[in-house]
Amino acid sequence: MKSNNATVTTLQSTLDVFSSTDLVALFERIVASGALGRSKHYAALLKYLVQCSIENKSPKEIELAIEVLGKPEDFDVSADSSVRVYVHQLRKKLKTYYEKNELDAPFQLLIPKGKYSLAAAPRLATDNSVKRLSSHFSLNTSLLTAAVILLCVNLLYMYSQRSEASKPSSQIAATHRIWETVLKDDQPILLVMGDYYIFGELNANGNVARMVREFNVNSSSDLEDLQFSDIEHTENYLDLDLSYMPEGSAFALAKIVPILQKSGKTVNITMMSDLTSADIRSSHIVYIGYISALEKLTAMTFAGSGLRLGRSYDELFNSKTTEYYTSDAGLPEEGEPFRDYGLFSTFPASSDTQVVLISGMRDAGLMHTAQALSDASALDDLVVAIDSDTDEAVASFEALYEVYGIDRLNFEASLIYTNLLDTQQIWGAPQMPRLN
Repeated sequence: MKSNNATVTTLQSTLDVFSSTDLVALFERIVASGALGRSKHYAALLKYLVQCSIENKSPKEIELAIEVLGKPEDFDVSADSSVRVYVHQLRKKLKTYYEKNELDAPFQLLIPKGKYSLAAAPRLATDNSVKRLSSHFSLNTSLLTAAVILLCVNLLYMYSQRSEASKPSSQIAATHRIWETVLKDDQPILLVMGDYYIFGELNANGNVARMVREFNVNSSSDLEDLQFSDIEHTENYLDLDLSYMPEGSAFALAKIVPILQKSGKTVNITMMSDLTSADIRSSHIVYIGYISALEKLTAMTFAGSGLRLGRSYDELFNSKTTEYYTSDAGLPEEGEPFRDYGLFSTFPASSDTQVVLISGMRDAGLMHTAQALSDASALDDLVVAIDSDTDEAVASFEALYEVYGIDRLNFEASLIYTNLLDTQQIWGAPQMPRLN
């Protein structure tokens, strides 16, 4: 490794600090440490950036999209923020790596903000180096004083970090700008759970033989209408005044309720089947459930969206890229991997109320979306991904997560799509946008 006398604040070209062999070896140590996580994309992205450093070139966003993420040649970087999200996450992972590794290395790799290339920066003095310095008897008084001050600063910093880490994640997330739209005023909050109406089917003895779920029958009145329209086939249907919720709703509820409670406001709860238009006008709505259970909120959700419902509720269609996002998590076979999607959306329902949707095609997508919305770092990633820091943008956008798992367990998830919503369309689209 080459020596250098750069100051702490100076960023340098990697080739001014590391040899090509050093860079490759460093890349291998970072990958071996596990700091990049399970996703193959981060290792591939870092390897590509290392090679670009060796070749002394700065890659463009489109090059990373095509050559690393496998995007098509006509990929539109202005419409898809996935490259920016991956680079942002890799920047954080490199920082995490150096917090636990290479503690005595004079320089570290980093990705400067706004760049798609690697740079080298001098390491700050660590606690160990301060201790070694203070134990050297040849120090004069001024140096010893400086060492003590540095040590105190480090201790204060460590204490503040430990205090911050000791806070419940919900307490930290509740202060995030994305949640301000429903937490920072006097409007009550109505937590709406996506439920499914079910009815009974009688056997020849007049007993309930099975429970039935029909997507087009979402209330007692719907069942009554169906019975009147097709008496012959529905005479054995019986209204049991029952509904059910997906398993993932319990996990999501546990993540989101503590955040809402931090507002100190009244938080009421209701089922989607009981939600009224008056509720939407008088309260902030926080929805938890499947996309297929959005019901009264479906038209509003997709009116200003860049997404449309596909051929089923387990599929979304990107209107701009013509890409389909299809879940296969409905009936995963034992030991087989599956893919699911989680949808987050937030938008004004009126001049006084806001809608926040935490949803998924199936449990995996729903649970990951709730996890992301209760984690301050993931919330920061959303703001970075929409590439806008205005209050209007933070209050009106949507995001899609792609979730991979095995045996109903989530293993990896990525933020693959974000889009600013056209709020002018919310009240101007009475028909639910859906593919024919």
